[in-house]
Amino acid sequence: MSNAARYRARRDGADSTAAEAESDTPMVLNAQNKADFVETMVQLAIRRGEFDDLPGAGKPLDGLGTHHDPDWWIRRKIENENLSGLGPPALTLRVEDREFDAELDQLGREEDVRGVLEDFNRRVIGARRQLLGGPPVVTQPRDVDAEVVAWRARRAARQADARAETPADAEPRRGRRWWRR
Repeated sequence: MSNAARYRARRDGADSTAAEAESDTPMVLNAQNKADFVETMVQLAIRRGEFDDLPGAGKPLDGLGTHHDPDWWIRRKIENENLSGLGPPALTLRVEDREFDAELDQLGREEDVRGVLEDFNRRVIGARRQLLGGPPVVTQPRDVDAEVVAWRARRAARQADARAETPADAEPRRGRRWWRR
């Protein structure tokens, strides 16, 4: 008796020992019996309508048809969770270097800019000294003084743009005094 027949007998309330007793041959679990059981379970679920109205029904699966990537699952997890900072230091430093000016522009004090630059340079030098392997570190340390000068110039340009956007004829508002004589 196959697993599917046993399942049907058990589901219908029949005595499974009686159904097994009818079979003279002992049940041998092999790949075919397991496949039959799984196929029966899937067909029963389809008949019950458990696969109706699933999200994504009738839509193509993302990422099919492209080259085979054995690490597809980790790449998809990183994209879905919007994770950053993962990977070998050479790659993370390269990405950080590309977005570094925008990060510096968010800072308001020169001391903070210098601190971030010194930390970045320390990590670049540390990554070059590692002997663990991985891709080579091609990111160059940044010149702190030159970056601070560039940061000041970008900051002055942003402030000039902000002043240019405000109308020149607009006088500063003078509020009413909160006390009266």
